[in-house]
Amino acid sequence: MTGAVRKYTYSELLDEVGILATVLKERGVNAGDRVLIYMPMVPEAVIAMLATARIGAVHVVVFGGFAARELATRIEDATPRIVLSASCGLEPGRIVEYKPLLDEAIRLSPHKPECSIIFQRSSRTCELEHERDFDWAALVETARTAGERAECVSVASTDPLYILHTSGTTGKPKGIVRDHGGYAVALKWSMEYVYNVKPGEVFWAASDVGWVVGHSYIVYGPLLNASATILFEGKPVGTPDAATFWRVIERHRVNTLFTAPTALRAIKKVDPAGSLFSGYDHSGFRQLFLAGERADPDTIQWAERLLDVPVVDHWWQTETGWPIAANPLGIEQLPTEYGSSTVPMPGFDVRIVDESGSEMPQGGHGAIVIKLPLPPGCLLSLWEDDEAFLKSYFEEYPGYYKTGDAGYIDDKGYIFVMSRVDDIINVAGHRLSTGAIEEVVAAHPDVAECAVIGVADSLKGELPIGLIVLNDGVTRAEEEITREIVNLVRTEIGPVTAFKRVIVVDQLPKTRSGKILRRTIKSIAESQDYVVPATIDDPQVLNDITSAIAR
Repeated sequence: MTGAVRKYTYSELLDEVGILATVLKERGVNAGDRVLIYMPMVPEAVIAMLATARIGAVHVVVFGGFAARELATRIEDATPRIVLSASCGLEPGRIVEYKPLLDEAIRLSPHKPECSIIFQRSSRTCELEHERDFDWAALVETARTAGERAECVSVASTDPLYILHTSGTTGKPKGIVRDHGGYAVALKWSMEYVYNVKPGEVFWAASDVGWVVGHSYIVYGPLLNASATILFEGKPVGTPDAATFWRVIERHRVNTLFTAPTALRAIKKVDPAGSLFSGYDHSGFRQLFLAGERADPDTIQWAERLLDVPVVDHWWQTETGWPIAANPLGIEQLPTEYGSSTVPMPGFDVRIVDESGSEMPQGGHGAIVIKLPLPPGCLLSLWEDDEAFLKSYFEEYPGYYKTGDAGYIDDKGYIFVMSRVDDIINVAGHRLSTGAIEEVVAAHPDVAECAVIGVADSLKGELPIGLIVLNDGVTRAEEEITREIVNLVRTEIGPVTAFKRVIVVDQLPKTRSGKILRRTIKSIAESQDYVVPATIDDPQVLNDITSAIAR
């Protein structure tokens, strides 16, 4: 139901978790078994994760609404004993039916879960037509009536808590394995010292439990910190308007918001003056954290002017589980350096290396690596694939963990993550960061968001191309705007960029977590075959991008 709100105390949540844990035990789930969770952003998703952990099993959360084939690869990889799912998910303007996707995924997968427990939503129910299908509410009510509450199962601190799949270069998803003990320590520390959140305060990570942010800072981090956490099913615009975030902050007295830069850019595009913000009470709101992709300085400065609170861009990955670099507001607020994710957090010894693995001098651009050992909370391995684990992260730079990102560290020790290593382009022998070019493009007052890619060129090796989305209400000629942007890049970075082409588009292709699909755009621009990413938010946008580039 649109606009519905449910609230749980810690005691009520514990009771619900104990009941569902009983259901899982009765269905044969034991410590070490995998439970796949394919659900929308409803409280039952969090209850499912906690119930699985309570009995020592391993949860495998898959973003609700994932395509059947991609869901099948995760079922095949994790071999879950049980699947917990829902009848549907709600998205702006549509209802996504989950059950047909789940049934097709099970049909495609060589591994067949023993049963599917389905949470029926009032927005749209589904038929439970297979012998393996069970009704969530009925099983829970039976356990509740019997008064049974499964007790916690003791596990080793290094036993797996969950598997979370991230994209693999071969097309096979990589199952990141996270432990119990080290992860809990890292999350509790970061809630207090990075995010500056006190017990009892309201923390809102505007993400999804299908992503690492959801695992770390919707579920486990706030609960370990005795803070309130918010689940939100919707988007920053369109549910129903661009004031959604401000309305949630007022209604639930949010103290800290954590979201992706793309969410702010979506709001800024529709409401560039921020006029909607002033209509809401945000007196208790203290701080905003951004992560998921690089936050351009223009977006940060827009948020600072609008919100009048600290805006922190910080950097981490699915593999690390918590921030590699941040401004630790719970210790001290360091000066902001726009474009930087500030300084490394304890345990992360961050270095910059060249292509041969040699450390770069201060200020030198190169691959960002972390000197071993990694701190608590980082991945233990890849699920049942130690060989790929070593090859993916440790083989290229012996003694270091390869982040896959590129950038530099300045004379103050501040880290600047400029792009993925793959996004460093070579223009006539000059190595350039597309992130640095994007920073300049994004500073143009008419630009809501942008992406810069390198496209193969027979003369210069590669040439940068910019794609931009304009703010709503911009009426000036596109040719005039694109000419200004080209001149701006040539002035700020130099003619060496050979930056000459800017394309105006209605939308940029993104994942559901808000990351711009630059590699896919590059494939389109170079007329290369590509696979539509499983996490894409709207596949139609790729057709629009193809047409725009071809013009």
